[in-house]
Amino acid sequence: MPDHFAELAAALRERLTVIADRELYARDPSAHLEKLKAVSEKITQLGAALPRPIPGDFAHYLQRASYEKALAWLDANAPGNRG
Repeated sequence: MPDHFAELAAALRERLTVIADRELYARDPSAHLEKLKAVSEKITQLGAALPRPIPGDFAHYLQRASYEKALAWLDANAPGNRG
């Protein structure tokens, strides 16, 4: 059974890595934008696959694309991360 929360956290971290890749942005802005679009779509798909119901604050972060807050929420609250 896939760990949807872990997959989403990995995609959120991947998005931060893409954003931070200033070398690619400077060298090839179009490729940078395409990578950002691809990982953002992946985040949307993974968010849609999460078990329901999604906690309200976490759902809000995903809906509003507050991805750093969503990642912080996952790090603190996702199943397997507690304790």
